This record gives sequence, structure tokens and C-alpha cells, in this order.
Amino acid sequence: MPAHIVDPVPGLVGFAAALRTAGLPCDARRVRAYLAAAECLDLADPGQLYWAGRLTLCADPDDLPRYDTAFAAWFGPESPGGRVAYAPRPRQATMAALVSPDGDGDAAAGEPGEPLRVAAADTEVLRTRDLGELTEAERAHLRELLALLRPRMPVRRSPRLRSSRRGRLDPARTLRAMLAGGGEPARLAYRSRGLRPRRVVLLIDVSGSMTPYADALLRFAHVLQRAAPATVEVFTLGTRLTRVSRQLRQRDPERAMLAASRAVADFAGGTRLGENLRVFLGRWGRRGLARGAVVVLCSDGWERGGADLLGEQVAALRRLAHAVFWVNPHAGKPGYAPVQSGIAAVLPWLDRLLAGHSLATLERLLGEIRDA
Repeated sequence: MPAHIVDPVPGLVGFAAALRTAGLPCDARRVRAYLAAAECLDLADPGQLYWAGRLTLCADPDDLPRYDTAFAAWFGPESPGGRVAYAPRPRQATMAALVSPDGDGDAAAGEPGEPLRVAAADTEVLRTRDLGELTEAERAHLRELLALLRPRMPVRRSPRLRSSRRGRLDPARTLRAMLAGGGEPARLAYRSRGLRPRRVVLLIDVSGSMTPYADALLRFAHVLQRAAPATVEVFTLGTRLTRVSRQLRQRDPERAMLAASRAVADFAGGTRLGENLRVFLGRWGRRGLARGAVVVLCSDGWERGGADLLGEQVAALRRLAHAVFWVNPHAGKPGYAPVQSGIAAVLPWLDRLLAGHSLATLERLLGEIRDA
């Protein structure tokens, strides 16, 4: 290659690395497709580079805002087509500069990859921080990490049988195959029970004592709702019960949270857990919503009403549900003991009492739900 011609491949590969740092799944196959598309483009035109990367490096509509931010930080603030690019966050702009092939002195100050390790360490520290003690900047970063969760939903055996390579013999299909083959039993047919998604119901306490954790728990519920809109139901618990499943089905997390906040009129108020569970069971639970479902109650257990009523309702819920988990943000803290009246009343009826004070505990909750 002539000396005056700059090889564009390192810069394009570095851009893909910046996207991976921002959370996009830019694997080797997508990077090869991006480089192949770039060979057919005018590299001096940012618009062509923008659309080539958007079509080859983005796997989901939720990736587009992060792609636009990284593109503006890597190739310049002017976005293609005259549109205004998303303002890059300082963390993302710094990461793009760190992986740049011609980065400035900040990248050369230490060992190669050392700033990337520091950023990864910051993310790991944030995963274990208490959600109620985060700064506003850390909460913004937490929202990005929550959006990256890819939950796997629980499944159950279907009562219906379907064709399978193994299982019980299917006489009807075997006989039809024999008739089609002139009476010779050339191939045996089998059938077995398939798998169907199991319903998941989340009941989230939004009372005053749960205010530091309510936003993160609702965003966690939004991730589950978006992953399986047909089998996930979300309710809020306060002075009354509110169903917010429809509001959280919106793709954009901010729009979903805004719609949910408008629907929940008792946010940061008192809580009547027992009465709310009685309403849930009478209106939805016994009619099928809780039957065979994985039910997750997110609350600190401070009950304004009677603890006996709460224990009775959780016992009735356990008889309907497949599994009942109680997520308490204080359960993971040192020295915690389940002495609150609400927790003590329901503890005999729970499958698991789990912590829910950090991103790491919410990730473990995903595993519990999947394996239920």
C-alpha cells in the first residue's frame, strides 16, 4: 500500500471495539460484514459509514441510541443526514478514545488495555453497590446495565403431545406411515410432551420505605416484561394494588417508566401488603394468573395492616403458585434477621427469601426464576 494512503481497517475495527465496550454484541461475524460493506463505500462520506455500521453491527432496536452515541464520539459530532446525534456521555466518549488506533496521550500513559480494565472494575463495583446509596451518575449507568440483561424465562411441560424423535410410540402416525409404504413398518413414530413458557408474576412494593429501590425494581420488571410480554405480569403494592403490565410493555424504558408512574397514584406512600394480596388473589390470582406461576414479591416486609392477614394470603398464594420468592433489599446486608412482622408471618410459606439490594442480586434472581 502506498505510504500516503492510510489503511482504514484499524480505525473501523477500533470503532467495533468501542461498540462492544458500549454493550453492543459486535462479534467477529458482524465485524467482518462491516468491513466487507466498507470496501464498497466511499469512506469519505460519514453517512455511508453510519448506515453500513447500523445495518451490520446492531442486533436490536434498543442498540440504536448507543450506536449513535458511539458513532458521534468516534467519527465526530456531525451525524449523517443532518440529524442531531445523541450527546455522548463522558464515559462512552472516553472509552471510544481509549480504543482509538491513534489515541492521545491518555491511552499511552499506561499499559495497553489498562484503562479498559479500570472501566470494567468500575462496572463490577457498581454491580455490588447498594441501590439505595447510588449517586445520580451511578443510577444512570445502572439503567444501562439493566437494559443489557437478557433473561431466560422458566418453562413447564405442556399437556399436549407433539412429534418427537423419542418418547412414547405414536400408533396413528406409525400406522399411516405403514399404509403409505405398502404395509411395511419402515419407520416408527414417537411423540412426547413439549415445553411451554411458565407465567411469571412480579408484585413490587412502591411504598415510602422502598423508594430507593422501587425505580431499579420496576426497570428490572420492564426487562422481564419485554422478554416475554405474554407470560409476565407486573403489579405495584402500596396503599392499593395497581396493574402496570400494559405500561411496561413499551420498548423504550423511559417511556415505560413514565407511563407506569402515571398509573401508580400511591407511589412513596404507605403499604397494606395483606389487603393488596387479598385483592390480587380475588381478582386475578384464583382466576388463573397465579396458578402454576412463579410469583416474586419485592418488599421490605413493613406491613401497615395486620401481619396475620398477610400470612394467610401468602399461604393461599403458595397453594396456587408453582413457586413463591420474596425479594427483600435488606436481606443481603450484614446482620440482617427476618424479624419484621410481615417477613416473619410469610417466611414458612416462601420457597426462597432472596436479597435484592444490588444489580448482582437481581442477576441471581433471574437465575432463580429461570430454574424454578
